[in-house]
Amino acid sequence: MVNRMDRTGLRAVPAEVLAAGDLLAVPDGGEPAEVAAVAVEDDDFGVPALVVATLANGRRLRLATGSMAYLEPAGSDLGGSAVAADHGSAEELVAQTAQAHPDNPALQELAGRLARGINLKSGSNLQDLHQFALTLLVDEGDTAASLTIADLLADLPFDGNFGRWKWIEGGLAIAAYLTRHDDVRSARYSTAIRAADDAEADPLRAKTAAMYRQRQLNEPNVYDPEILRASGAGRSEVERDWRVLRIGVLLYLRAHGGSETLSRDILERRIAAELAAVAALNAQLGE
Repeated sequence: MVNRMDRTGLRAVPAEVLAAGDLLAVPDGGEPAEVAAVAVEDDDFGVPALVVATLANGRRLRLATGSMAYLEPAGSDLGGSAVAADHGSAEELVAQTAQAHPDNPALQELAGRLARGINLKSGSNLQDLHQFALTLLVDEGDTAASLTIADLLADLPFDGNFGRWKWIEGGLAIAAYLTRHDDVRSARYSTAIRAADDAEADPLRAKTAAMYRQRQLNEPNVYDPEILRASGAGRSEVERDWRVLRIGVLLYLRAHGGSETLSRDILERRIAAELAAVAALNAQLGE
């Protein structure tokens, strides 16, 4: 069982942040295996319930949302990718952005994966781009670079694939927040984020989907129990990871126009408070 594994030297992260390329500890205590793909399965009410990680060897591992996954730290080296990438390409943009933040290992790792080639039809590449933009915002406060990367996602249309769309949606949410002082531009992102809302052609299914969506908007999962547990246990790194997930939820809610229970103004104040909380935790972890 997982709780009997030797986790020495492994990093605990929320299951929801697993990404392709991560080296994931397996339940039987064997060598950590590379994650090839990640999917999230909803329960019957449309609420995320399981994170399904497909390993490079074809094995599938199921983790409950809200649980912890254990990763082996993986170093990466951009290896001059900015030079190798085509001029003006997404790969070059990512590499040059990462080079501006050489002391951020998360950005270096993401850029190392993306330097192999960015396929905007690949869910794992879209996930990495979203995480890259979010890390620039949350950890570095580099709003200009974060918006530039988010725009790589925001330009992509909804094609019916909800697995890919959630990362595009995340990019749109970041972009809408970072352009909040430009009403016209921010509104374009907010309109685009609702593209999937009316995708269901069947009237009954569309009505059911709208009901679930409104419930999720009114009663969003912002990881209160997980954050409280991590804070109470003094696990600052775990608390930080849960707060970053919370920021993603709040950004989405804001871009969607808020809800019946959370206005856009309230959401903006909460986002600012969470960014400050993560900055404080980062400073604490860096001491």
